[in-house]
Amino acid sequence: MESLRAPTDTATNVVSRVYGPIGHIELDRPAKLNALTLQMLTELTRVLAAWAEDSSISLVLLTGRGERAFCAGGDIADFHRAITTGRHQEFIDLLAMEFDLDYLISSYPKPLISLAHGITMGGGVGLASHAPVRLATSSATMGMPEAKIGYTPDVGGTHLLANAPGHFGEYLAMSAASFTGADAVYLGFADVVVTDSFAENILDELDELVGLSAAEIISAIEVLHGAPESHALELSQGWVDHAFSADSPQEVLERLEQMVHPAARQAAQLLLANSPSSVSSAFYTVRQARAEQDLRSALERELRMARHLMHQPDLAEGIRAQVIDKDRNPRWSPALMSEVDHHGLRLLAEGPQA
Repeated sequence: MESLRAPTDTATNVVSRVYGPIGHIELDRPAKLNALTLQMLTELTRVLAAWAEDSSISLVLLTGRGERAFCAGGDIADFHRAITTGRHQEFIDLLAMEFDLDYLISSYPKPLISLAHGITMGGGVGLASHAPVRLATSSATMGMPEAKIGYTPDVGGTHLLANAPGHFGEYLAMSAASFTGADAVYLGFADVVVTDSFAENILDELDELVGLSAAEIISAIEVLHGAPESHALELSQGWVDHAFSADSPQEVLERLEQMVHPAARQAAQLLLANSPSSVSSAFYTVRQARAEQDLRSALERELRMARHLMHQPDLAEGIRAQVIDKDRNPRWSPALMSEVDHHGLRLLAEGPQA
């Protein structure tokens, strides 16, 4: 399909083109797995806001360039530099812009189709899983891995996790476990699993969808191009709900350690490997998001928690261990869940009204 308008703007690692009534935005930083920078967030916001008001554009498509990833999230190295050089406010300002972008996507006035493929993590989930039409390839690898680096699920991820079946939300947030695109519909992170051939040629398939509502587009794509969903996670519902329905993070861990199910034991090891403060934060934010059922409130809660955690030692240490030095041996502080300030984290999650 030939663009009718010149592409903009390669300098920002975001390319936007218009094909008649279809606007196409591509994340264009494939060598870095399309990890988001301030410039990318600024350009995405600018283009989406402009196209929302452009009556000549009826349908918007958001994809990531390259085979390896739709978007691996925020640029972790940038975050590390900010919090280790005293530029904490820059970190918060970037997050606030990203969260506003995610909310814009969630409330977009036109059908906006996101296509998750390859690595779709953290901030990538924020772009992909709030859109009016959410597509994923079965081989996509999705998740909220923040507890591995001393942080907490954000970009509205706690709202998505809170609405996953049963207590899968707590499990995925606290363990930082990933899931496939084939699981994404069951978990509520996508509307349709699509075939690889459709994903590769999606622009050529959109003309017939122009003028349809988001719900109609979802139905049409599912019928014409849908791939099998996975229901394998349903087999884990029993032990997940038993452990992660507990009333506190400590009790979740205790229940996991008492269970004989191999997957439960593995989940316990994942929790123990992650930052105790992050695991606990994930628990409280997902619980509060489930109680409130409001994306904007979830984003505000996540920003409060980010302001707190960026001043704690675990975020810098987690990024160092996982991304900078890659020794995979973080030294968490506090090192044990029993030493975490659970009361303080719970109050942060509950917010000013508590």
